[in-house]
Amino acid sequence: MAEIIQRDGTWTFDGDTVRIVPGGKAHPVRQELGEIAVPLEAVAGVSFEPDRKGGRLRLRLRGGACPVLRAADGRLKDGADPYALTVEKDRTGVAEYFVDEVRNALLIEQVPDTPVDRYLLPGPALPVSGGGGDGTASFDGETIRLTWNWKAEESKTAGVASTLPLSRIAAVRWLPSIGLENGYLRFEPVEGPVSAPPKYDPYALDLWGMSKKEHTAVLVAAAVLMRLPGPRAALDAPQGPPSLTKAAEPAAAPAGDHDVLLRRLRELGELHKAGVLTDEEFSTAKQAVLRSM
Repeated sequence: MAEIIQRDGTWTFDGDTVRIVPGGKAHPVRQELGEIAVPLEAVAGVSFEPDRKGGRLRLRLRGGACPVLRAADGRLKDGADPYALTVEKDRTGVAEYFVDEVRNALLIEQVPDTPVDRYLLPGPALPVSGGGGDGTASFDGETIRLTWNWKAEESKTAGVASTLPLSRIAAVRWLPSIGLENGYLRFEPVEGPVSAPPKYDPYALDLWGMSKKEHTAVLVAAAVLMRLPGPRAALDAPQGPPSLTKAAEPAAAPAGDHDVLLRRLRELGELHKAGVLTDEEFSTAKQAVLRSM
């Protein structure tokens, strides 16, 4: 058995399972997740990244295996990533041995690194809650409850969307605050997304990034995401919000209707500025609109 014990946490590998236990001062996301048992079949690779202070041990999972990673869409910082471990300088040899043991097992068992069509990890335990900014969200497996604080806008506190059955939800999005831009945890109702910014959307939490605790909203997103109905396609692609492709497509407009197309360009610009669209997605969508013009 391979084992590495650090202040950041403890990882053990018995040949079949990588068991991850967060340290007492680990990021709130990792503490809320608690102990994680990662079956070997969910592992795509493992690496040790050395630096001057020691390094970082990193477990790479197969696409679609973990609902938390799917909900985070690559936006988790290293401190919040449950599959990254800070290694102190005097334990780099142990980390390298751990990597060798896992890699050897992957070779022996011939585990592919291709995406999977089902979750191989159970995700956050229920009930789960998280958030910050203007409120918190909780989920018990059937119902989402949004609790607003005194910072919430009247459009939220006066609304009726504080209790949402899962059957009313079509999609869920999580975006952490980046720089001066607020993040959000947004639940998209089946009747269609709300066009208002998260600050005024009664189906969304506005995340300000004032504390690490806000990142726990991603756990709510993961728990909801893995229980939503519908196909789980393209798990090998970079995971963005499920409606991202739809948002990037130009809206249908009569030929020559430049007003509609110009309005669509402005909408795409706002989505790009908000971080919903990447540079590449924004460029592709913009070119599609320009071709229509």
